[in-house]
Amino acid sequence: MKLDNATILKLAEHLENAELQAKDVTKITDDYPDMDWDDAYAIQDEIRRRKEARGNKVAGLKCGLTSFAKMKQMGVETPVFGFVADYMSRPDGGEIKHAELIHPKVEAEICIVTKAPLKGPGCHVGTVMAAVDFVLPAVEIIDSRYRDFKFDLKSVIADNTSSSRFVIGGNMRNLDELDLRTLGVVLEINGEIKAMAAGAAVLGHPLAAVAMLANHLGARGQEIPAGTFIMTGGVTEAIAVNPGDNVNVRFQDLGSVSMRFV
Repeated sequence: MKLDNATILKLAEHLENAELQAKDVTKITDDYPDMDWDDAYAIQDEIRRRKEARGNKVAGLKCGLTSFAKMKQMGVETPVFGFVADYMSRPDGGEIKHAELIHPKVEAEICIVTKAPLKGPGCHVGTVMAAVDFVLPAVEIIDSRYRDFKFDLKSVIADNTSSSRFVIGGNMRNLDELDLRTLGVVLEINGEIKAMAAGAAVLGHPLAAVAMLANHLGARGQEIPAGTFIMTGGVTEAIAVNPGDNVNVRFQDLGSVSMRFV
């Protein structure tokens, strides 16, 4: 690590305030160009501690930049990992206040809940398959706190991978009833198709993202507990939304997820 603890605390407060106040900031590596990956995750961990100290709960873990479309869109080659908090959840078919966000975008996500703990190193897709309780659909609303979406990977990690809101659909299925690689997804805004993809867009198999998450945590002496909700990453590229937009995402064999921005 290159940053001292006081700097990590300061940057965590800076980025979390940007999230909670919906005010954009410049990427933190502009001022701290020597910060490393451990620094970035330490800042994210401190943001998590700040939320938990306020009484918020971690609602799940998330994998970011896992689809080839998103990697190309963001010009990166490495997935990132973060978390979502309880207050970020919105009901299926409900409203999301656009003014509480900076420049939100929506992306479709294939999600799982675990029935057994997962811990790396050495976790792979087969390990994850054995630990999956059920699969369910969701839409994540990402909202980078960085001005004009100008950021690098370390800044994104520190900013908790742009987490802001998420909506979980009502349908869940057993893993053995699905082929996650060929599971089709159609994202519509105001009735117009904006993106289409299949589960294989996420690293060839959505559960590969979960295995990478488990190995990432394992390297830090942590594990994924049983009963954890995990977002495997955007199947589609992220699509910007505006006030008045109605979003509906249809998932093959998993139903649909919808929301309205007001």
